[in-house]
Amino acid sequence: MDDRWPVWKLALLLYVFAAGAVAINLFMLGLLGQAVGLPALSPETSVLAAIPLGIPAAWASGMWARRLMDQATS
Repeated sequence: MDDRWPVWKLALLLYVFAAGAVAINLFMLGLLGQAVGLPALSPETSVLAAIPLGIPAAWASGMWARRLMDQATS
C-alpha cells in the first residue's frame, strides 16, 4: 500500500498559506501600481481576489512539497 500523501491533499493543507501569500502579493502589487497611476487595491479586494487565485498557488505548493518529500525518501 502506498502511504504517500497525494498532491491534492497537500494542496488542500497548504491552501490557507498559499492564498494568504497571494493576498499579500496582490496588495503590494496594488501599492506599486500607484507609482504608475493605477488605483490602490484595498485589503478586502486583495483577499477576495486571492480566494480563487490561491487554488493554483496551492496546487503548485503541493506539487513542490510532494517533490521534496519524494527526494527526501529516495
